[in-house]
Amino acid sequence: MTEKSQILIVEDDLALSEMLDAYFRVQGYDIQTAAWGEDAVKQSLENTPDLVVLDIRLPDIDGYEVCRRLRTNRRTQDIPVIFLTEKRDRVDKLAGLELGVVDYITKPFDIQELRLRVRNSLRRAEQLPLVNPVTNLPEGKLINERLRDMLAGTAKWSVLFVGIQGLDAFRDTYGFVASDDVLRGVALMMNNAIRELGAETDTIGHLTPANFAIVTDTEHAAAIRERIEGRVKRSMDLFHPSREATADTTGKSAMKLVVGQLNSTDGTYEQVDAFTKALEASAKLSE
Repeated sequence: MTEKSQILIVEDDLALSEMLDAYFRVQGYDIQTAAWGEDAVKQSLENTPDLVVLDIRLPDIDGYEVCRRLRTNRRTQDIPVIFLTEKRDRVDKLAGLELGVVDYITKPFDIQELRLRVRNSLRRAEQLPLVNPVTNLPEGKLINERLRDMLAGTAKWSVLFVGIQGLDAFRDTYGFVASDDVLRGVALMMNNAIRELGAETDTIGHLTPANFAIVTDTEHAAAIRERIEGRVKRSMDLFHPSREATADTTGKSAMKLVVGQLNSTDGTYEQVDAFTKALEASAKLSE
């Protein structure tokens, strides 16, 4: 089954929002809606959409500020945004383009034109490289496709879940540069473990910015897991810029590596979402 593209419609006109919601659901999209700019930013961070249709005039922060905040967060910086607005001035369009808006449509609009612009924006986004900009590891649709093929196949498999708990708090304390160093360091150690102990067909990718999945087989899973748990866990304290490991690891900026595992003998999964939830749960059980 093909996963539906998710669209966030940010519009404070309730009648228009409901019309767009109903129309695009019929077109086969999964729709979220928000009437306030702050809610739009929060929803985008919690459940990243594939596209945002964004009104400029909102009751709290305007569409420009919403777009600006999306562009300054790595989780949302690449989401295509279509401005939906009554503004027609050239300066307004330029302001949107400077923020990386992919399209601009003015009210009143032709619903068929908006549908085509939405479709084209999603197609262009799908053609972009789906790799994490910090680790250069696959994420999003690329890793989901690998998991989907694995679940549909007949070969025996093992998947390791590797998560960095507390990375958001660490980023709040030390900044993006330090948190990026953590991600790059952990990714490097995992890649080394796979290269030295795994098979050529093994795959590693992001489930979320701080959570990884390693697709391997039952023959290699135990050795890879042991190497990661040993080397990465011993390195976690060293990532703190202050080097005050004792103080930092007991505070809000503490990080912890969690590892889980599912094998092909553990059950049958028809959907990737159900599988990834069970995979994450396996890490909680092993804590």
